[in-house]
Amino acid sequence: MVAQRIVSFLPSATELLYEFGVDDKLFGVTHECKYPEGAKLKPQVISSVINSDDLSSNEINTITCTLLNEGKNIFELNKENLIDANPDLIISQETCEVCAAYTNQVKSALEILPNKPELYSMDPHNLKEIIQSVTKLGQILNKEKKSVEIVNSLERRIQHIQNSEKKLIPKVLAIEWIEPFFTAGHWIPQMIEFAGGINLISKTGEHSRRMDMDEVVNSKPDIIIFMPCGFDTDRTVQEYESILHNNPGWNSLQAVKNNQIYAVDANSFFSKPSIRTIDGLEILAKIIQPEKFKNLIVPDNSFSKIS
Repeated sequence: MVAQRIVSFLPSATELLYEFGVDDKLFGVTHECKYPEGAKLKPQVISSVINSDDLSSNEINTITCTLLNEGKNIFELNKENLIDANPDLIISQETCEVCAAYTNQVKSALEILPNKPELYSMDPHNLKEIIQSVTKLGQILNKEKKSVEIVNSLERRIQHIQNSEKKLIPKVLAIEWIEPFFTAGHWIPQMIEFAGGINLISKTGEHSRRMDMDEVVNSKPDIIIFMPCGFDTDRTVQEYESILHNNPGWNSLQAVKNNQIYAVDANSFFSKPSIRTIDGLEILAKIIQPEKFKNLIVPDNSFSKIS
């Protein structure tokens, strides 16, 4: 039986449900489900205990680590909205407990709901698995034809970037958090390689991890791209200006001297395993191969060079 009442614990799944045209069957989302605009109007069944808008990178990291170390939840379940949603399908994830509702919230939901829903967990760690998740969810929703259209479109865009002739292959370091530094893992290293760069430090499929300034310096990047999880371009530039702009060690880096530091809208195009990661791939291509892809159109304010 095809699901008639869906709850999404994952922003990337919410985006995909709208792409499939089944948003009329979506009865619950998370506080992070802000795209497309209609998702903001759906009842929230998940919220964060951390108000990141009012906190610095370091404060967010400290509070998050404290909660995790104490075995406390980063997310809260709105029981009333969940019961009202009465889902027959819950879509969740297992990729990162810091980024989206995790096992604890799913377990609590099953304990609360009188009618036990079907569970589907999206757990991609690279672009291929992101594409596969489109096909799988299309099967679950009985939207196979639409899923083929989406997949074919995404794969054409990937091939256009991946198969381009690359004259120079710069060393690229993607940083997922500024204070402290974290690597950008999962699908990001593969995206950098497809876009024509040599990815530094992290590897495709690996979780993001903490790193120090020495590791950054020793990697000798040609290009550094900041993509703090959950931040847009403007917020990332602000964090950079307040934390690194006047740091002597940082300013000694050749990439800084060569004016090859960038901020991207990570919240929209990089942090989540959504189909908009393909927009992210195109953004990376414009950064890494600016001459080759100077005519490629990407979303407004999706990236910025930091002077």
